[in-house]
Amino acid sequence: MNFSKIKKVYFLGIGGIGMSAIARFFNSQNIQVYGYDKTSTILTKELEAEGINIIYDDSVKALQKQIIDTKFPKSSTLVVLTPAIPKNHEGWNWFIDNNFTIYKRAKVLGVISENFYTIAVAGTHGKTTTSTLIAHILKHSGVDIIAFLGGVSSNYQTNYIAPVGEYPFMVVEADEFDRSFLSLKPNDAIITSTDADHLDIYGKHDELQKSFIEFSKCLKPKGTLILKKDIDIVKQFSKKHISYSIHKKADFEAQNIQVKNGSYYFDLKAGGHIWESIKMGLPGSHNVENAVAAIVVSLNLGLNEVQIRKGLSSFKGVKRRFEYIVKKKDFVYIDDYAHHPEELKAAISSTKTLYPKKKITGIFQPHLYTRTRDFASGFAQSLDMLDEVILLDIYPARELPIKDVNSEMILHLMKNKNVVICNKDKVLKLLKNKKIEVLLTLGAGDIDQLVKPIEKLYI
Repeated sequence: MNFSKIKKVYFLGIGGIGMSAIARFFNSQNIQVYGYDKTSTILTKELEAEGINIIYDDSVKALQKQIIDTKFPKSSTLVVLTPAIPKNHEGWNWFIDNNFTIYKRAKVLGVISENFYTIAVAGTHGKTTTSTLIAHILKHSGVDIIAFLGGVSSNYQTNYIAPVGEYPFMVVEADEFDRSFLSLKPNDAIITSTDADHLDIYGKHDELQKSFIEFSKCLKPKGTLILKKDIDIVKQFSKKHISYSIHKKADFEAQNIQVKNGSYYFDLKAGGHIWESIKMGLPGSHNVENAVAAIVVSLNLGLNEVQIRKGLSSFKGVKRRFEYIVKKKDFVYIDDYAHHPEELKAAISSTKTLYPKKKITGIFQPHLYTRTRDFASGFAQSLDMLDEVILLDIYPARELPIKDVNSEMILHLMKNKNVVICNKDKVLKLLKNKKIEVLLTLGAGDIDQLVKPIEKLYI
């Protein structure tokens, strides 16, 4: 696809975090951007404010009304598709029937990346924070970048960072879902984790792991592979790599992790040298791990210790990744995107470390029927770490219900007896009658719609 010939781009599922970043890229290139999404959100409203035309009706009639007057010539129109769009979607089938060029989101991102020195961050957990942290360290240090992020950066209030010059470095989150990351050809690749996930796509954990090995083979000939030492298939990678860890001996090790006045500090050991007392802008030992990966990349690109330290300490994080919503002496509210047992464990462990003497209440919304079915036991074990749990109904996303798969599955496997199941629309009423010290909202579905209303309860 020759992007220089593209005059119009249509996004099916434009409100997705990955899709919207690519839409912003084309819009910044003065290419006309249009799109469809199921519902209006804060993100889609931002896109509309930026001049992008969006509809929320999936009928052919609505699509034709949206584009018929603007004349979409097939030769200069690209249709971009997210895997979340169902195969029976009327708009998608209309574009197929009318012979438009249709690319998956991953392929478009892969084509874009061919024009840049690309740093790609993959992993079942940690990739969003790590890629956003790398982008921030580089930009904060005066390095020109273009970034496609899987979350909204709190430093820049966007998931897309536009370049200033013609030859920037590209930072991108490499998504393993639907094997999307195999479309990339990075210069530097990081793999943060390979835990079981997306088994509705892969079937078995080892198939998911094989895809990460295939991703490592997508590196350009002189590319650098950076692996977390703790991943269980680290020995299966044939390519020479740089290792990092906070638990094991590695090329880059975080040591002496401490919490002082609510901030995390650590020492970095690498190549016989030690950087002492590095301050993190984010809490959590898992974010120390992400920081070590970001340091490896930053050094590889020529940054020095002073630049990296300043970047780490000034990093404000990613929206919905251990994001403080309310922080008062008698009440703390943190929102997190965690939707996998390991992510829940990391978020809850970090909270317990920061507030060891406080009662911690968590509201969790399971994401996908298949993920709930596959990881119900893991969810139960992670949620048992909380003092009190409010379980919401499963957010289905792209899936239809599965018989006997529901939030009760998790409840019955939990040892913690201080658990209730609650409808999302009744959560505020439930909270009003509780004395809460530290509150966590956890999940990747529409639980984010509760954040502002909960915030208003406590400010």
